[in-house]
Amino acid sequence: MKNFIVLTSVLLGSSLLASTTISTNHSSRSKSNKRFSWGSSNPVGTVSIIIDKSDYELSIYDDKGWYATYPVVFGNSSLADKKMEGDKNTPEGSFRTTSKRVHEKWSRFIGIDYPTAESREKFKQRKQRGEIPANASIGGGIGIHGTWPHEGFVIDRYKNWTLGCISMKNEDVQEVYSFIPAGTKVTIRK
Repeated sequence: MKNFIVLTSVLLGSSLLASTTISTNHSSRSKSNKRFSWGSSNPVGTVSIIIDKSDYELSIYDDKGWYATYPVVFGNSSLADKKMEGDKNTPEGSFRTTSKRVHEKWSRFIGIDYPTAESREKFKQRKQRGEIPANASIGGGIGIHGTWPHEGFVIDRYKNWTLGCISMKNEDVQEVYSFIPAGTKVTIRK
């Protein structure tokens, strides 16, 4: 009887371990996670954004620390750093938000200041090493925006579709848009 109980426990434990191991990193992040501060639904003080390309997450931080995390998608599935205009890659580095506007296709658009001096230097070095054509341009127009109407499923399925921007569900980008001022620090990393 003792052996039966031990064997059953081992088998149950193994199946639980296997089921948690098989699940992907993204399945647990299909909904946004938020912390609300002292009755206020908005972040407190200075706000910053960290976008983690490997985890498909955009996190908001304020003076109290972590505020919220939202699922996002990008341009190419390779998740490589942007090298030049037209490569569909999302740039990596330190940026600032520059503008906000209602967007007719993607709900809201929060522009970032790509290319920065750091981006231009990386671009110049890649040209010198012959990694990109001599006549390539660096590109621009990068921002954080929503999806086409009724296509939030691309975020749930982690389908990269943009030309290099960061895409969020429309309800999430509307929320972020409501409290992100121009000049907000944005860090994009792999």
